[in-house]
Amino acid sequence: MARKRYSSEQIIGYLREAEVLQAKGSTIPQICKKIGVTEQTYYRWRKEYGRAKSR
Repeated sequence: MARKRYSSEQIIGYLREAEVLQAKGSTIPQICKKIGVTEQTYYRWRKEYGRAKSR
């Protein structure tokens, strides 16, 4: 299967969506399935881009 590359803007958008879903009570595995990435990728993105969110 080919890898898909995401831009920084897309990743930040997915992380924002994940925050909203988590606030509504979704679990991390459910969130990852909805946005289409593995948990490992989600946590890596959070580590790399978590502080890059605009205010």
